[in-house]
Amino acid sequence: MKPFLVVNPRSANGATARHFDSIAHAVRAAVGDVEHAFTEHAMHASDLTREALRAGHDLIIAVGGDGTLNEVVNGFFHPARPGEAAKPIRPDAAVAMLPRGTGGDFRRSIGLDRDLSRCAARLRSERGAIDVGRVDYTGKHGTPASRYFINVGEVGVGAEVVDIANRSSKRLGGKMTFKLASIRALAGWDDVRIRVSFDGGLAENMTVTTLVVANGKYFGGGMMVAPEARLDDGQFHVTIWSGYGLSDFVLKGASMYDGSHVRLKGTRTRTARTVRVEPRDKEPVGIEVDGERLGQLPATFTLLPGAVHLVR
Repeated sequence: MKPFLVVNPRSANGATARHFDSIAHAVRAAVGDVEHAFTEHAMHASDLTREALRAGHDLIIAVGGDGTLNEVVNGFFHPARPGEAAKPIRPDAAVAMLPRGTGGDFRRSIGLDRDLSRCAARLRSERGAIDVGRVDYTGKHGTPASRYFINVGEVGVGAEVVDIANRSSKRLGGKMTFKLASIRALAGWDDVRIRVSFDGGLAENMTVTTLVVANGKYFGGGMMVAPEARLDDGQFHVTIWSGYGLSDFVLKGASMYDGSHVRLKGTRTRTARTVRVEPRDKEPVGIEVDGERLGQLPATFTLLPGAVHLVR
């Protein structure tokens, strides 16, 4: 094993940088000597991951939150380009996570908590193949763009929520940060009109608050958006909320955290391996993946079964 740490020093409100010596000590105790690099700008973690894989490292450990992990996963592939097949850098390598972020949604899907020693000990666990998502979407200035994701992709109000959450200090912690961001985003929100097709089938017209294309179970700081989702089951679990307003979030919020929202009026669920989403109106409809705002519709979400090995 030749591990490498990709570290977001700004994660956990800067505590990752301040306590990095303790983090490195815990990792060395679990897996031996380890090299590391700090991220300096957006998508730097992807570049660092590619460099480490090409240098012979076979375990890349993301030290940060869901956004850092997303960038690291993107680094396991050559840069994604619309219409091109995925090109892995080193298919036998694996990714792992030491969670240091705000939302903590992916860590929940693999049963990690916030304890550094316990998380570091899990780095010795077995590797297993998991699915990865890819979204081909419309970027800035209308140009085509692509991004891989490991947890969830989302269309609708969630893009506004992550914008608000990522602009905040996050000092209140993940759950409260995303709760407050959801309240602000839903105040005055109007559902968006979209056209959706699943696995190449006939397109359906929908009016949605949000449409979530889930690989993992959680999003939004701990909401169990897709209770049946598994990282290795070869399919997306799609959750569609329609007609959800601020009062619904306040009065029915508990159901979003325990997964019982799937039984409520206004919720639809289904599975698919590809999801094509187009706008029906001229106004742009935003998308996000793994808690990071990307561009807008139209977009196609595609599942890549068993595309990455994960230590969990």
